[in-house]
Amino acid sequence: MAEYPIAEIRSRFPGLQREVNGNQAIFFDGPGGSQSPESVGDAVKNYLLHQNANVGMSFATSKETDDLIEETMRACADLVGCEDYREIVFGQNMTSLTIQLASALSRTWKAGDEVVVTRSDHDANVRPWVLAAQWSGATVRWIEIDPNDCTHRDETIDSSINENTVLVAIGAASNFSGTINDVKRICDKAHSVGAEVFVDAVHYAPHGLIDVTEMGCDYLACSSYKFFGTHQGILWGRFDRLAELPVAKLRVSSEEVPFRWMTGTQGHESMAGTLAAIEHLEWLGGTLAGTQISRREALREAFYAIEEYERDLCWRMIEGLDEIGVRIWGITDSSMKEHRAPTVSFTHHSMTAEEIGAALAEHGIFAWAGNFYALELSESLGLEPEGALRVGLLHYNTEDEVDRFLKVLAEIVE
Repeated sequence: MAEYPIAEIRSRFPGLQREVNGNQAIFFDGPGGSQSPESVGDAVKNYLLHQNANVGMSFATSKETDDLIEETMRACADLVGCEDYREIVFGQNMTSLTIQLASALSRTWKAGDEVVVTRSDHDANVRPWVLAAQWSGATVRWIEIDPNDCTHRDETIDSSINENTVLVAIGAASNFSGTINDVKRICDKAHSVGAEVFVDAVHYAPHGLIDVTEMGCDYLACSSYKFFGTHQGILWGRFDRLAELPVAKLRVSSEEVPFRWMTGTQGHESMAGTLAAIEHLEWLGGTLAGTQISRREALREAFYAIEEYERDLCWRMIEGLDEIGVRIWGITDSSMKEHRAPTVSFTHHSMTAEEIGAALAEHGIFAWAGNFYALELSESLGLEPEGALRVGLLHYNTEDEVDRFLKVLAEIVE
């Protein structure tokens, strides 16, 4: 395989050239939203200026919009690993799609049913299901976390999933601790009692190859703006379920899958950007492979390299943070590297996360402070209301950026 082309990758992202107070900006805010390559901006601009139209008509721009929607569905199907592109649903964002799905599923539940959520997830994969349980009269059960490394406590997985379970909502990776969860194990256990599984892959999507078949889940959601694209929600669901669930829609809307789920006019320009983001990853995989391969195989090659590259950066950062003396929340045992995404949240004994974040910002280092909407986890760790300081690495970050961050951070906390 060819060498990881970090210089060429970075050259495709104009935003990375930004300077703050004379310093080259370091974008460690990726968990809140990644930067986009120029090709994504070009795709959005081209659609709005040359193809902008509504769907279903015989004139050129309408036909081109129809084609764009199908092409983006096919690309997203390759991204998540499903065979039928009609299992892809677009929406405003992951949260809106999850609430929509939760509302539909709640109409099929009843008193005595149980819904399982976790203490590690973003609230977008907790609150919609808690509300859906309330609407239907179902009971909520919780998978708890081990505060030492922010992994799930196995005994609570076993005790919470039983013959009354109708749905388990699980995150592929935590946007707070970076923990990569054993989704396949939970899917297998849920299916053994006849329950369905919804996976929030928003945080996982820019770091690893999604494979809904291998996971064995029933539904999965992610967001394009986390993997270098636009503000676009993406939902995958099993075709039979998308066809039969009682989704709320207008009388004039299509009953065809997946369009029965896409209420109102969609953000077609966002679809153009989502397609371009996937094509960026496809370019990377094809470059590394050095030969003509399918889009799915190119994505596999890209993520194989991204995982290896980001893992090295992540553990370089963890080792440096250990030397500085901050408290890292999540896995710090290097023998468990494969269970951690390159997202590191930490606290300091005398400075708040907001204070550290503001000081870093003065040096052009962008990082998030707070609970990152992972409220249950932040509460479980006793970190509310201040939360933690989060730094996230993506495929365009570098060793030099990690080293500069660690140097500046050490000066700040000293």
